[in-house]
Amino acid sequence: MDLTYTSRGVDVDDELRRTATHKLAKLERLEPRTTRIDLEFISEHHPKPDGTKRVEAALRIPRKTFRATAEAPDLPTALDRVAQKLDRQVRDHHGKKRRWLHRRGLESAAAPKD
Repeated sequence: MDLTYTSRGVDVDDELRRTATHKLAKLERLEPRTTRIDLEFISEHHPKPDGTKRVEAALRIPRKTFRATAEAPDLPTALDRVAQKLDRQVRDHHGKKRRWLHRRGLESAAAPKD
C-alpha cells in the first residue's frame, strides 16, 4: 500500500506520518486490495475562529475509490475521524457484495461449505 501525504499550510512531520500509518493500517487489513491512500492535511490561510484543521483522504482499490473528509481542532483527531469514515465505507461495500451474491442465487459462493 502506498501512503501519500499532501499538505496546505501544515508541516507534515515524522510523528504525523507515524500516526497516519498506524491509524490507517487497519484499513489495509480490511481491504487487502488497497493500492494507495492519499491524505491531504489542510490549514486554511483564513481559518475559522476556532482554528479547525481539515483532513481529506482517498482510499483506492481497483475500480473503486472511497473518499472522506473531517475537520477538528487538531490533525490527529481529524485523522482519526477520517479513518472511521473510510472504515465504515469499506465495511458497507463488503456488505453490498454479499447481498448481491445472495440476490443472484449464488448462496453456495457466499456461504461456507460443510
